[in-house]
Amino acid sequence: MPPKPLLDPQELARRNRESAAVHREFRRLCRLRRLRPTPDPLPEKVGAALDRAAAERTARPTRAVGFFLP
Repeated sequence: MPPKPLLDPQELARRNRESAAVHREFRRLCRLRRLRPTPDPLPEKVGAALDRAAAERTARPTRAVGFFLP
């Protein structure tokens, strides 16, 4: 079994920047949820899962593979 190739340093830096952006957005959404008064608050785990999913959608770019044919 051949060894796996090492990841490119630029690829590692890109992944790190994307993860940091997702984490910043997640923290922002958590702060907003805690500040927002709600009559029936969600459990902490459910709110965190919803915030994480929203942060992933907004902060992580969608990568396209291939090209578009009109």
